[in-house]
Amino acid sequence: MKIFGIFGDPIEHSLSPAMQNAALLALGETACYHAFRVSREDLSAAILGAKAMGFSGLNLTIPLKEKALQLDILEPDPLASAIGAVNTISFTKSGMVGYNTDGWGALRALYDAGVEIRGKMALIIGAGGAARAIAYTLQQEDAEISIANRSIKKAQELAAQVDACGFGLSDLERLVDKADIIINCTSVGMRMGDPRLLRTGLLKSSQAAFDIIYNRETEFLQDARAAGAVAVDGVMMLVHQGAKALEIWTGKKAPVQVMERAVREALRAKQTGQG
Repeated sequence: MKIFGIFGDPIEHSLSPAMQNAALLALGETACYHAFRVSREDLSAAILGAKAMGFSGLNLTIPLKEKALQLDILEPDPLASAIGAVNTISFTKSGMVGYNTDGWGALRALYDAGVEIRGKMALIIGAGGAARAIAYTLQQEDAEISIANRSIKKAQELAAQVDACGFGLSDLERLVDKADIIINCTSVGMRMGDPRLLRTGLLKSSQAAFDIIYNRETEFLQDARAAGAVAVDGVMMLVHQGAKALEIWTGKKAPVQVMERAVREALRAKQTGQG
């Protein structure tokens, strides 16, 4: 029996177990995937414990991705080092390798929705770990990137790493007007009653709106649909980053449709009070 898991704190909200267990079953793997609450302080011991118990692979989520890169027990691949965070760990005979599949997940979500990236103007709202992974990936695809964040200093620091421009939120409306792709990498919209990310009426039919939030359809995406813009929710980023992790662990092509269906069914169950 192969064992996989995800570490995070909090972790109760994670849909990765539903998604990955469905995928493992579809692949015919004798395996299981579980969620474990692990604090930043206990991360090194938890990873070493998983290795000692014969785990085959791990995912990491908030707040552990950046912390993992600081651990000398892991050997990060060049992409994870460049992004500054690890979300996937593979246990090999020679050691433990850290990867980052978040940027890949975002890229595949956009391409699946028919969004062209090369040469387009992309506005990233937020400057945290997800924003960093997405900004680095879009840079590799030759997008022209702007980053807007509540802390202009953080926006400029990230921008300097990816050959982009950093701005404060006071510039947001001007930046939205010029952007081809607008990506929300903040938590705004995760909860009912959150303030709107953008003023209603700003989005245009020629644009694409991508929100990494996946637990509900945000007002940002509702406004995008109302404007006739392409609207991409965070489910597909979750699915594709998980699919990439599964392929790293098993060497098999991940059943993306199975994984998407499992996530959306789990979301519906939560929304109706059954999960």
